[in-house]
Amino acid sequence: MINEVIGLKYDIIGDIHGCYAELLELIEVLGYAKEREQFVHQEGRQLVFVGDAMDRGPDSLAVLRLLFAMQDNGTLYYCPGNHCNKLYRFFMGNRVQLMHGLEITINEWHRLPKKEQQQFRSRYIKFYETLPLYLELEGDLLVAHAGLKADMLGKPVNKSIAAFVLYGDTTGKLDAQGRPVRRDWAKSYKGDKWIVYGHTPTEEPYITNNTVNIDTGCVFGGYLSAFRYPEKTIVSVPSLQPYQPQRFHKFT
Repeated sequence: MINEVIGLKYDIIGDIHGCYAELLELIEVLGYAKEREQFVHQEGRQLVFVGDAMDRGPDSLAVLRLLFAMQDNGTLYYCPGNHCNKLYRFFMGNRVQLMHGLEITINEWHRLPKKEQQQFRSRYIKFYETLPLYLELEGDLLVAHAGLKADMLGKPVNKSIAAFVLYGDTTGKLDAQGRPVRRDWAKSYKGDKWIVYGHTPTEEPYITNNTVNIDTGCVFGGYLSAFRYPEKTIVSVPSLQPYQPQRFHKFT
């Protein structure tokens, strides 16, 4: 469940949520050129994704097809998020609620011809089942969708660790908008490894204690951002989506 890679520099992109146009713009701004269905950087950099490619935004299937192509040519570094998991469970025939943006992805999928629907469903299942739960890169860099505690490293993946990585450190309570209340696990993180994650949209990247939340709420009208490593710098492009200020979390 852990993917280890040596000797690369990375551009780690936050939650895309179907914002395909912004993704292409960010990839270009980061200096990648498309060559034979691959994104190539003259400095040998590698794109990495924190998960939640789909739901809520306008072009989830286009984003996923781009990731499928990267997986096919062996250049994909992607760890799944909670939205990825929910779409997988839907395609596997489990009963899931069509809400929180999943309904937008499913409506987009339903507009495909029947044969293409089944092909896409099968390809997504294959895509998801080969993903690592989290990525370990360069020895001191980790990428996990909602985060990862230091004492979880090196342990066999169980339901508790998987739930934390996919959904974050939740209290079991809901806020006024009906969303899970999340603890700021990064505030007490004491590990030496850098952990890059997303899941919780913030107006600006939240950097503390060798952790970076790179989800800057593109689908809510913020930005699509990338954390460049080892430089530890941020590159962002503005969203094309309507601004929804109530959807951004403020860490205190």
